[in-house]
Amino acid sequence: MKIERKIYQKILDWKNSAKGTKALLIEGARRIGKSTIAEEIGKKEYKSYILIDFNKASKKIVESFDELTNLDIFFQTIMLEYNTRLYERESLIIFDEIQKFPQARQAIKYLVADGRYDYIETGSLISIRENVENITLPSEERKLKMFPVDFEEFMIYMEEELLLEYIKDCFLQKKALDQKMHQKAMHLFKEYLLVGGMPQAVVAFKENARDFAAADIEKRDILSLYRDDIKKAAKRYNSRVSAIFENIPTYLSTHEKRIVLNEIEPNSTFAKYDDPLFWLDDSMICNLCYKCNDPNVGFALNKKDSFVKCYMGDTGLLVSLAFSENEIMDQQLYKQIMDERLSLNEGMIYENMIAQMIAAMGRKLYFYTRYSEEKHRNDIEIDFLLSNESKTNFRVYPLEVKSSKNYSAISLGRFKELFGKKIATPYIIHPKNFSTNGDIVKIPPYMFPFIFETK
Repeated sequence: MKIERKIYQKILDWKNSAKGTKALLIEGARRIGKSTIAEEIGKKEYKSYILIDFNKASKKIVESFDELTNLDIFFQTIMLEYNTRLYERESLIIFDEIQKFPQARQAIKYLVADGRYDYIETGSLISIRENVENITLPSEERKLKMFPVDFEEFMIYMEEELLLEYIKDCFLQKKALDQKMHQKAMHLFKEYLLVGGMPQAVVAFKENARDFAAADIEKRDILSLYRDDIKKAAKRYNSRVSAIFENIPTYLSTHEKRIVLNEIEPNSTFAKYDDPLFWLDDSMICNLCYKCNDPNVGFALNKKDSFVKCYMGDTGLLVSLAFSENEIMDQQLYKQIMDERLSLNEGMIYENMIAQMIAAMGRKLYFYTRYSEEKHRNDIEIDFLLSNESKTNFRVYPLEVKSSKNYSAISLGRFKELFGKKIATPYIIHPKNFSTNGDIVKIPPYMFPFIFETK
């Protein structure tokens, strides 16, 4: 495994705590590294393992799931087909791309009850109707979501672990980095913005002497795979899924950034787009962000389904989706972003990255706006809302994302006037060094992963 992933420890925690009483389902977007991490666990933590890839499993393997009344024969078939011996309580069986064969997921109930081996399932689109309608979902299953390589993992892979530790220490001490270190950290963050967190793109970038074009080739291959998935897996509504997916850069380039259905299909309603939006969310290709009408209480209770933003699950993929290969070369896009000379589109990319980071924290995405009848426009716009997730002492962390060094904080001030009693810490995420202004904490984006860290 070339990139150290945090999820490895979480899988190890499952192995040590479940002790064969639950299977582990790792879900995530295609090409995120699910199979790689599962195999790595099999190699390092078990005496033997077998990976059954349901994209190419033999007819004999598929048919063996019809004969689960005799598990001795079932396991014998698997061992012979894969020429690998299984050892009781010392072996792992991986069901890869489980969504391709839901019957295997249903079999988990009986396999876990048998208790001989551990089971990891990997898949995407595991909750959409066509993948669950004819099976009984096993309760003997623990779910774990896998996200793109995050900024900390990227920094470690790029051999910048000491700088990462320094960034974290400065944040916890609430102080700015040395200016040269700040410039270096911002340079690395902008590299991460452009490359993203798809493992193949990150590896291609590093192994080709930090070549953005090499990463772009890998990202375009992944986008082609996603387009194929949309055509095949969403047959009843694939044109609507495709319309949203292809227009994500367009939506995020607008001021409000939210999906406007009339631009896709005249006189359309969100009820008509429930399944397409669910498909994009469940595939983890995208991160949906809903408007919260009243941040005074839990966000989910006050979300407005018809006001939704759609961010790409990986910001590097957004860059490649937003610009053609010719545009990237002709406009010297990479150079413009690295030199901080790209305006509108850079804001879109920064905001998408913060959405990606929030999703990787395991949190849902919410935003807040208030429309002024007098001004005929929004007079408050808060990019993201986070909370302390407390039921007894609920507190809100409003976040504003600024891609330029010159900006105003008028919206944040008005938000504080409205919801001051519920606000914990307001944050502005900007390209400048760490600073504070009253109770507002201004942090560079490379510090964002640590906002819920304590000393």
